Amino acid sequence: MNKDIFLTNNLNNKKEKFVPLDKKKIGMYVCGPTVYDDPHIGNARPLVIFDILFKVLKCKYGKTSVNYVRNITDVDDKIIKSAKEKKISIQDLTKKTIKNFNDDCKFLNLDLPNKEPKATDHIDIMIEMICTLIKKNFAYEKNNHVYFEVKKFKDYGKLSNKKLEDLIAGSRVEVSKNKKNPEDFVLWKPSIDSEPFWESPWGKGRPGWHLECSAMSKKYLGDKFDIHGGGIDLIFPHHENEIAQSRCANGKEVLANYWVHNGFITMSNEKMAKSQGNILSINEVKKLGAGQVLRLALMSSHYRQPLDWNEKLFQDCQNTIQKWYDAFEIKILDKTIKIPDEILEPLYDDLNTPGYISNLHKLFDKAFKGNEKEKRIFISACNFVGLLIESKEDWERTRFNAAKVDVKIIKETIELRNKARDNKDYAEADRIRQKLLDLGVVLEDKDGKTIWRLK
Repeated sequence: MNKDIFLTNNLNNKKEKFVPLDKKKIGMYVCGPTVYDDPHIGNARPLVIFDILFKVLKCKYGKTSVNYVRNITDVDDKIIKSAKEKKISIQDLTKKTIKNFNDDCKFLNLDLPNKEPKATDHIDIMIEMICTLIKKNFAYEKNNHVYFEVKKFKDYGKLSNKKLEDLIAGSRVEVSKNKKNPEDFVLWKPSIDSEPFWESPWGKGRPGWHLECSAMSKKYLGDKFDIHGGGIDLIFPHHENEIAQSRCANGKEVLANYWVHNGFITMSNEKMAKSQGNILSINEVKKLGAGQVLRLALMSSHYRQPLDWNEKLFQDCQNTIQKWYDAFEIKILDKTIKIPDEILEPLYDDLNTPGYISNLHKLFDKAFKGNEKEKRIFISACNFVGLLIESKEDWERTRFNAAKVDVKIIKETIELRNKARDNKDYAEADRIRQKLLDLGVVLEDKDGKTIWRLK
C-alpha cells in the first residue's frame, strides 16, 4: 500500500505523517506489564492497540522491517508488596504472573513482539546509565539513594505540555530528606530486609521504575528510535522521566520521534483500576468466550478515546462474530488474498479501528451476497486485525465450553422438536424452543434446516 501512515504524536498533540528514521529498521517500544498481579482488560487495551499498529507497520514496510520491543517489569515496589500480601516469594509471584500474561497474549491473538526483555536481566546497563548521569551532573547520590535532578533538564514537562510546578501540584511526589528538590525522582534505592538487591557503587539496592525502560529501549533500539507507546496514564511521570534521563544520558535532543498513548477503559465512566476496585480481569473474560470477542470490543472505540465497558458491548461483539461464523465456513487463515487499499485506509489514518470495523460490516454484506473471492477478501480483512482466526468448530467449541453447553444434548433436543413439528404438535415444538432459549440457545429455521447459536 502506497498510502502514508498518520499518528497522533503527544509531543505536540497533533496528527502527523509517520516518517521513519530508517524504513528498513523501524523501532517501536511499548511499556509492558509490571508483573505483580494478573492483567485486566484495561491492560489489554494497549496490548491490542499496539498489536494493530505493529501489523499496520509490517503491512506498509515489510514483515522484517519492524523491531517491536515490549518490556516486562519484574522488580518494583508493587511486586514486593504483592508478594508479601500473598505470602509467596517474589520469584514465584513473577514467574506465575508472567506465565499468565503470556497465556493472555495468546488469548488475545497478539503477534509476538521481536523482543520482550525483563528488567532483572538488564540491571548492569541501568547501573551504567546512572553512572553516566552522575558524571554529567544530572544526578546525585545521598545515603545510598541516587536521584535525577529535574531542574537541570530544561525540556521537562514538554510531553505533558505542562509547567513543572503544575505537574508537581497534580501528582503524588515522594517526600524524602535525601532529595535536593521535591520533584527529583529516584534512579536507585537501597534494598532493606529480604527485598531483592544488586550490588552497585551506591551499595546493595535496586533501580527506579522509570530507569528500566530507558535502559532496555537503549539496548534494543538505540539512543533514538521511532515510536514509544503506552497508556495515557504513563505520560506523567513515567514517560516524562524516561525522556529526561535518556536524553541527558545519551546526549540526544530526541528519545522517540512519536509518542502514542491509548485512552482509559472505564466502567460507569470511572477509570478501571485495581485501586478503584472495579476491574475485570482477562481471566474472567475467558469464561465468557473467545479472545477475538474482546479484541473486537477493544477496537470498537478510537484508541485515543475512553472506552466504557459494559455487558451490552461484549454481547454485541459476540453476536457480530457469531453472525460472521454462521455465514461462512471458516477453516484456515487465508494469506493469499490482498486486502483492498480502501478497506485498510482507516487504519493508516491514526489507527481508526471503528472506521475499519465499519468497512468490515460493508464487506460482509457484499460477501454474503457475492462470490467466493469476495468471501475470501472479507475473511482476510478480518484475519488482518486478529478476527476469525480460528475455525468455526474451534470457535463453537470455545463458546460451548465457556457457556457449559452440551452440544450433543442440544442436537438431541432439536431432533425432538423436529419430530414434534412433523407430528404437527406445535405446542410441544414451541415448548422445546423456549426451553432451549432459556438455556441461552437460539433456533432459526432456514431453508428446511434448523440452525442454532448461543445468544
